[in-house]
Amino acid sequence: MEKQGASVVITHQIIAGKHNEYENWLNEIGPVCKNAVGHLDWQIIRPIPTLTSTFTVIIRFDSTEHLKDWMNSLDRMRLIEKVQPLLDKGDNYFISSGLDFLFTPLKSTTKTPRRWKQYLVTWSAIYPLSLGIPLIILPLLRICGIPQYRYTDSLFITGTVVLLMVYLVMPQYTKLIKKWLYK
Repeated sequence: MEKQGASVVITHQIIAGKHNEYENWLNEIGPVCKNAVGHLDWQIIRPIPTLTSTFTVIIRFDSTEHLKDWMNSLDRMRLIEKVQPLLDKGDNYFISSGLDFLFTPLKSTTKTPRRWKQYLVTWSAIYPLSLGIPLIILPLLRICGIPQYRYTDSLFITGTVVLLMVYLVMPQYTKLIKKWLYK
């Protein structure tokens, strides 16, 4: 049986003034997580200073079983207990396979949409973003004094596209087309 990768998206709202302590905690839990069996990737989306207080951590494992093993491990439980005093709203997360978290059904009894529908929806959302975001991001980078460099520009453009896809576009877009998508 082939393993299917799995992701967990964790959101932590940090109490004002506790960001440095939370960063220290990330430095402690990061290596422990990265040494867990099946770990593939770890990404942190930090809050925008003076605007937001939410850290989003996306962790990928090679299988749902390995991810669940990590999420239920004694090491993680101990470290989550340690970070609780820094959190405003607790340890919020959800687990999904592949990019299915972009297509989370409204009801738990609803099945994940067919892959070809996921492809069409994702493509139709990314295409306009990939045309429009560079028109906004590139001038901002130049205003900030960041010189033109293909890889740096791509880093900021793709980071913005993914951020918008996960937090703004896909939740609204999938609600709009839910009858077709989950049919």
